[in-house]
Amino acid sequence: MSELRFETLPLAAPLQRALSEKGYSIPSPIQAAAIPVLLEGNDLLACAQTGTGKTAAFALPILHRLSDGYQKPRPYSVRTLVLAPTRELAVQIADSFRAYGKYLRTSVGLVYGGVSQRPQERTLKGGLDVLVATPGRLLDLYQQNCMDLSEVDTFVLDEADHMLDMGFINDIRRIAKELPEERQTLLFSATMAGQIAKLADTLLHNPKEIRIAPAATTAEKVEQKIYHVQHENKRPLLTHLFNERADGNPDELSLVFTRTKHGANRLAKQLTHAGIPADAIHGNKSQAARQKALGRFRTGETRVLVATDVAARGIDVKDVTLVVNYDLPVEPDSYVHRIGRTARAGASGLAVSFNSMDELPLLRSIEKLIRQNIPVEAEHPFHADEVASRYQNPGRRSDNRPQFGNKQGKRRNNANRRPKGGHPEGNSKPQGANPNQRRHKKRRPAATSR
Repeated sequence: MSELRFETLPLAAPLQRALSEKGYSIPSPIQAAAIPVLLEGNDLLACAQTGTGKTAAFALPILHRLSDGYQKPRPYSVRTLVLAPTRELAVQIADSFRAYGKYLRTSVGLVYGGVSQRPQERTLKGGLDVLVATPGRLLDLYQQNCMDLSEVDTFVLDEADHMLDMGFINDIRRIAKELPEERQTLLFSATMAGQIAKLADTLLHNPKEIRIAPAATTAEKVEQKIYHVQHENKRPLLTHLFNERADGNPDELSLVFTRTKHGANRLAKQLTHAGIPADAIHGNKSQAARQKALGRFRTGETRVLVATDVAARGIDVKDVTLVVNYDLPVEPDSYVHRIGRTARAGASGLAVSFNSMDELPLLRSIEKLIRQNIPVEAEHPFHADEVASRYQNPGRRSDNRPQFGNKQGKRRNNANRRPKGGHPEGNSKPQGANPNQRRHKKRRPAATSR
């Protein structure tokens, strides 16, 4: 069977021209499976891991349909609505629509929070063929009568699992109620948890289902490693890792994930002081600051970007070859999406995770989710033997005593406890006393006046 190529797909000539200029000839598996289904007008429930080309999988069929007998949208109206969980991902999707539709007359708008809504109001006033939005700002503008959703004929939920994790489920349902019942609905997700299936049942009508990879699997070309290290040695280890890799690849782009916003700021400053220029990006940064940091990172002006999970699915930089989990994520799913920032578009990459003693339960949850043991890198100057020992023997303490089931240890720990039925000094209570009865101090007799 011959390999499917973009030129054999029934896409409009302007789209084929744009794809050819970008050097796209062979669609990815999700694109090859989804595009024919969507061109037929079916609803779609698609599960594919991050970095597999999901945006083109739904953008190309939508642009093709819009180009067929094109009519300019009415003022304030929206023909295609795409919801995304983060500002960064929304910007990325809108840029993709503009790139693929550069030879079409389609209008693309962007709505997200954290910036003034006035420019967004002006964009909506003229009507849009495609609106990419985050749920919160979209509802704000809709309630202010800044848009008309009654003409939406295609509704896309991208990274639906992430939106549910961020608590957008009620916003999604409120938005869906304002849309026409006769529409094409697309739901894309990296995982297919129970909540996703329930949401799909309420939004999609007789959908086609596509699963390109099992849920929560990692990209094949990502090499993964675990570094066992004491918490206080994480930053020296990170500096050592960057300096070691700089000799062979001085232009490498690296993405570092921390658990907190404060931790991202602090680590970026520490790396910069150590001679490794770095920027931080997280939810407390203004949209302008976040875009500026991303721009410096994309152009290579800054080689290291320190981020929280808000950026795990919103950063699309093809040349990232190293991802570092400085702090392991609390949610195991986030690990898959973090390391998916490398090895994009068929490239290869390395994902390194720092594991300290208190993060062992997080590491085990991750390995259980991805159904594999991550290889351990022991050849580094900050290797912590005690952390490695606990990792290899989870039922034993660092002093080589079993962690559970030690009766001698239990008796030893209970040695100072009150003996059953008596006081610590050994004086027994009177027989027949109620142990649950509250003890009261004897009241002194009331003073009598003489």
